[in-house]
Amino acid sequence: MAILIFFLAHWYLSLFSQTFFLHRYAAHQMFTMSKGWEKFFYVFTFVTQGSSFLSPKAYGIMHRLHHAYADTEKDPHSPSYSDNLFHMMWKTKDYYNDILNDRANIEPKFKKGVPNWMFMERLGDLWVCRIGWGVLYTLFYIYFATNPWVYLLLPIHFLMGPVHGVIINWFAHKYGYVNFKVNDTAKNLLPFDFLMMGESYHNNHHKLGGRANFGIKWHEFDPTYPIILVLNKLHIIKLKLNNDLNYM
Repeated sequence: MAILIFFLAHWYLSLFSQTFFLHRYAAHQMFTMSKGWEKFFYVFTFVTQGSSFLSPKAYGIMHRLHHAYADTEKDPHSPSYSDNLFHMMWKTKDYYNDILNDRANIEPKFKKGVPNWMFMERLGDLWVCRIGWGVLYTLFYIYFATNPWVYLLLPIHFLMGPVHGVIINWFAHKYGYVNFKVNDTAKNLLPFDFLMMGESYHNNHHKLGGRANFGIKWHEFDPTYPIILVLNKLHIIKLKLNNDLNYM
């Protein structure tokens, strides 16, 4: 039971960091926050993503490129230009590292306003930190595991961020339904998104890239959006009035 609770907590807390801070804030700037709260969510992302910490700077830039060049040769992660999902994950990893280490020739417009706390960016990317988080996950399993099969979940803990990414960037470009005609293959993967906290409404998002609520139809509940509304009400963030507009 403890293992299941830990797995679900890691899944959804890591996913919240990705969809709220990396995606909706760093990439799309759907809302603003103070530098103090930005640093808080940097630390929150570091703790919740752990061994698979994703740089808000690199993620934000790469995701903007994905929207600008979706399903073209310039797209950092398009299933249309990969043989399989592992090939796409590897290409994405290389592209991400080039952006993170300033090796990529990126137009200034894609870098505008992305958060960049260098201390946390470097700390989260250190291999000693990634391995340290992995050791902690493994020790937790050793202490609480009651059946050997649960150890099969450990690789997902180690690669939680990339696992979340590939579910959307691969499967939501191949399977699902569409509400809007767009110039790419983005689809809504699930009619009720119990799994990805709103991220699976990928077709909706590609049509309305700056809209903070990813759900459109009555059954498309975006679990992250009510949290955004609460944080806005508490003045932790400030929603932009024009968040229904596309970023690019």
